[in-house]
Amino acid sequence: MIRTIVSGANGKMGRRICALMEQDSDLKLVGAIESKDSEEIGNDIGIVCGIGKKDIEIRHELEHIIDDGEVIIEFSNPQATLSHMRVAAEKEKAMVIGTTGLTDEQINDIKKMSVRIPIVLAPNMSLGVNILFKLVEDVAKLLGEDYDIEIVEMHHRFKKDAPSGTALKLAEHAAKGINEELSEVAVYGREGLIGERKKKEIGVMSLRGGDVVGDHTVLFAGLGERLELTHKATSRDTFALGALRAAKWVIDKVPGFYNMQDVLGVK
Repeated sequence: MIRTIVSGANGKMGRRICALMEQDSDLKLVGAIESKDSEEIGNDIGIVCGIGKKDIEIRHELEHIIDDGEVIIEFSNPQATLSHMRVAAEKEKAMVIGTTGLTDEQINDIKKMSVRIPIVLAPNMSLGVNILFKLVEDVAKLLGEDYDIEIVEMHHRFKKDAPSGTALKLAEHAAKGINEELSEVAVYGREGLIGERKKKEIGVMSLRGGDVVGDHTVLFAGLGERLELTHKATSRDTFALGALRAAKWVIDKVPGFYNMQDVLGVK
């Protein structure tokens, strides 16, 4: 069994990952990490995530338990993720990173560290979304610049970052499909007298409310018709199961920077 440590274990995703791991015969939960100000520090992760006592205490410092694990599944915040990545690299442990809100500079730091350990980084680990990434790029390439591309995403009221990492990844694939750099064509929200829409512009709009797990729609709007590609997540389990699949895939890989399309073989 693959000995696994979960970081961000008391978060919505972390708790589901720990719970579902209990049903996976290939993975064994051996450690749980949370921020030092978490009220669950010192408590049993099994009790916290509802699977019964596991005799695994939620800890704050990864370096104290990292020798127990083979792979770290990371769903925390960007600062903690980079700190844990350096600890993992020193100990030559594989990582699966689902943390969102990472800056371009932080992603570059992760890429640099991937020369030492295998890292899967994915803003969204569901099979459907990763197929959507490919579809969006292919459709953008086929339709070309005569179709305006708009991305709308909605998440629950508690989400801290916007746009979602998934929306940004969809925008990257759309931009690639029309041979543009996203940084040159992206527009995040609109307000005021902004003038006509520019050609090749890619709009990204964020909605927040209620308990929405995650909805993403990519619109290709032409003159006389509109094509919409939509993915709706109804349970966080789809992301958690993807993270478990990535952990099993990455464990025997050479150092490198991977994503869920690598894991799922849909490139």
